[in-house]
Order: sequence, then structure tokens, then C-alpha cells
Amino acid sequence: MTNEHQSEANEITAATNVLDNGWIQVKVPLPFSLKYVNAYLVPEPDGGYTVIDPGLHTPEAIAAWELVLERHGLTFRDIARIVLTHQHPDHYGLAGLFQQRSGAPVWISRASHRYAERMWGTNRPLADQLVETFRLHGMPAELRQGIKDNLESFVPMVTPYPEVTYMEAGQPFRLGGIDWTTIEGNGHAEGQILFYDEASRVIVCGDQVMPGITPNVSVVPGETEDPLEAFIDSLQQLSKLDVALALPGHREPFTDFVGRCEGLIAHHERRLDKMIDLLQEQPEAKATGFAMCELLFGSRITLNMHNLRFAMAETLAHLVRLEKQGRVTLLERNGQYIYHAI
Repeated sequence: MTNEHQSEANEITAATNVLDNGWIQVKVPLPFSLKYVNAYLVPEPDGGYTVIDPGLHTPEAIAAWELVLERHGLTFRDIARIVLTHQHPDHYGLAGLFQQRSGAPVWISRASHRYAERMWGTNRPLADQLVETFRLHGMPAELRQGIKDNLESFVPMVTPYPEVTYMEAGQPFRLGGIDWTTIEGNGHAEGQILFYDEASRVIVCGDQVMPGITPNVSVVPGETEDPLEAFIDSLQQLSKLDVALALPGHREPFTDFVGRCEGLIAHHERRLDKMIDLLQEQPEAKATGFAMCELLFGSRITLNMHNLRFAMAETLAHLVRLEKQGRVTLLERNGQYIYHAI
């Protein structure tokens, strides 16, 4: 059952869907092409609710949550716990504010929190490390500055920072009166935690597996050297699970979880092959990571710094995988890296 309410004053839409297990899917609005992120309100048998992935800290998201809570006869004080599948701002951003208003603990994996501190914390070294990586792979200076400015613009959308408690993959985690198996899903977000209940055959899969969306797989300085390998390995393991219903971070709950895992693997295999074809067509001087990014995603990708960052980091993830497979070599020319198809 889906309920949608819109405030005429501020045109805030807050769609909810009550699932068969009693959980409430909340579509929290986003200022991106994805439109919304799925949060889940989980009723706890001893009272209160757990919130999974509350969303990005924007006025629109806060207004949507206020509408949702009012609709279901709740207040922020009814939130007993906040659980973050991973650290990306559209999932993590409201955790600190929710903690302030509810007093609830915030649970996240150690690796996810480390990323959040490096990207959004006081010193924020990761942004500089990322744009330096992009420089080495041929991205022009004005675009690198645009990406750094874009990253900085997220700081208000992820603050206040929460005080966190760490959860660990492989340890049971109790949600809604059930001990869920926790599974680490790397590649999209290092340290991402998925929750699986074998009895009900339900999986909370965050952004690791989504219908109609290919999760971004990015090179992140200081993390997994070959994120695409980690992502494919994760999908191969996840595809062995018996899943009747998958609850994703974006789009609607879906049933063909194994088929979607297999489809994502096939997608990346095709993209790797395509990149070899593109490299073989390019003169060596133009075979940079940035040139490959424009060829893959189109030159218009440079008009949107948010999308460009994802596209560039994903291009590099595929080039790293090709290098590890022995299908390309990485060369240095005049302080920049270029790739050569073998």
C-alpha cells in the first residue's frame, strides 16, 4: 500500500509504502537525478522504531520526514536506533540531526565511518587525494576545481556529524525482533553492510544491488585497490542467497535478486570489453583515464560536476581491473598516466 501526501505550501512529497512485514518504506527526496533514497522504518517489539538510512540533510528531506512521522502518529522521540548501510551522503547525511532530535544511537561499519571522516570530517583529506588522482589521469584543472567545490558543498548536507557505534559484518544484528545475518558488500562503498534473513528470504541490500540502476563503482584513494573486482566478487557471493524480496537503497523493492546480480556482472564484463575497443582506437597521447571517461559517458558529462566525479572514478575502476587482468598496461608520460591495450 502506498500513501502520498503533498503539502501545498512547500510542495514537499513524502511517499510511503507499508511492506508485508510491517516495515515502512519512506521515499526521502534527493536533489539529484535519482529523485529519492529509500529509508526504512522498522517497528521494534519492545517499542520504538529503527530507521535505516534516513537520507540527505536538506530542508526538503526534513519536511518530508516530519510529514511521514505525523502521518504514522510518531515523533522523533519514537526513533530508538539509526542504522546506516553505508556512508554515502544520501544515506548518511541526516543521521546526526536524527540523533540530536531522538537521542538514538547511530550504527555504521568502521570502514564506512572512516570514509565519512576522510571525506566529510574536519580535515577532509580525501577530496584533495581524489582530485590529485584525477589530475594524474588527465582531467583538466578547471574540472578538478569544480569537483572539489562540489564535494565541499556536501558538508552542510552531512552535518551535524553523528556519534557512532560500530557494527561488524558476520555478526548477527537484531532488527524488528529478528537476528539478521550481516554481509559486507564492497565495491560500491567500502564497508557497506547488507542484512539478510534466511527464514523470510528478505535482504536489505543498500546500494549494492538495485533494480534498473547500475551502482557506481569508483576508485577511492586509500581504499580497495581494485574496487570492481571486489564488487563482482560480492555479487557472485550474493547470487548464492535464496532471496524472495530485496529492499534496495533506491527504486522499488524487487524479487529477482539473483537475476539482477547476474545482470550487473554481465554489464561490467561488457564495459570492460568496450573499453579495450576504445583504447585500441585511440592514439597513445589521448589514452588517458579522462579521455576514456568522455568516450564512455559523453562530453556533456563535464557539465555536471557531481556526475563527472562518479563517471571519472568509475572509468578508473574499470581501467584498474583491465590492468589487473593483464589486458592493458599503465604508462607514464609527462607526469600523466596513459593506458595501452595489449
